[in-house]
Amino acid sequence: MIDYLPLKRVNAPYEQEMTAAMQRVVTSGWYLFGHEVEAFEHEWAAYCGLTDGQGGAVACANGLDALRMVLRAWVEMGRLQEGDQVIVPANTYIASILAVSDAGLVPVPVEPDPVTYLIDPTRIEDAITARTRVILPVHLYGQMCDMQSIMEIATRHGLLVLEDCAQCHGVTDRYMGDAQAWSFYPGKNLGALGDAGAVTSADAELLTVVRQLGFYGSVRKYVHRYKGLNSRMDEVQAAVLRIKLPHLAQCNERRRAIAARYCAQVQHPLYTMPQARAQHVWHIFPLITEHRDALQQWLLSQDIRTLTHYPIPPHRQEAYREWSHLSFPITERIAACELSIPCHPAMTDAEVDTIIAALQAFRG
Repeated sequence: MIDYLPLKRVNAPYEQEMTAAMQRVVTSGWYLFGHEVEAFEHEWAAYCGLTDGQGGAVACANGLDALRMVLRAWVEMGRLQEGDQVIVPANTYIASILAVSDAGLVPVPVEPDPVTYLIDPTRIEDAITARTRVILPVHLYGQMCDMQSIMEIATRHGLLVLEDCAQCHGVTDRYMGDAQAWSFYPGKNLGALGDAGAVTSADAELLTVVRQLGFYGSVRKYVHRYKGLNSRMDEVQAAVLRIKLPHLAQCNERRRAIAARYCAQVQHPLYTMPQARAQHVWHIFPLITEHRDALQQWLLSQDIRTLTHYPIPPHRQEAYREWSHLSFPITERIAACELSIPCHPAMTDAEVDTIIAALQAFRG
């Protein structure tokens, strides 16, 4: 059986180092606020192109908290106020939108580009109103949004830009928005052994407020400036991420090689293969087909496991029932037709061969 993402295999090359790191954490006596988290923050900031004096990184509990805390920090800093609007992709995991609501802001969904499946910059400007304050692009599936166009729009209208980078670790060494929110969920390109996240930014003031929000809104022990959260990365997760970080670029290259083979060798009239118009690290390989359920069953019969990502878009979720009257045809088609094919660095060439042959053999 070819699993979609066998995490045991993905992490196998690092098992001895991880075991030693966990022992190091246990014997250190520091399980929060220790050396591992501090070191990971510096190393991740440097990896993202944020050198000393140009901002940095703040570790937190998960990717949703990273988004929430940036938006809440901007509220606390007076850059946003309750009721302000945030432009978000209609085609995204709901976490990107939940963070907006949690901060007392209003999410405004915008359709994606039908080729890249990423938020369409040509539609963003039409969605801007007098209350718009933020654009929240999501680098979905591992591909970078058209950030040059988005930043030009933001500059023209005086808007903040928060990048949801949960699926694009290492896509570039220089991110363009005012802040970036990261998830290190185990299945990500850089995955921990549990939940973990981070915020990066060149804005030192923002990072200070984010750090305080993540520690109960505290500026020092028992002194609380904000109504904060408990959102901290533990030492074990930081130690694991530090081990895997030096291998991230190589792992991303393996993903690119696998995706390139799929795109070159799968020629089928029933599929639309994804196109990489910008930098891509292939967190997900999203094949689009009107025959998704039949194809998924066919692949399973060939001992190949797949996933569907986001089959119910946010505007069709009960949590956002106030959007039930809205229609986003491009988003709805992607939700109904997307099938995620295995694409991870632990795959063998033989497994890729098997998947390509099975995709080619499907008859609908």
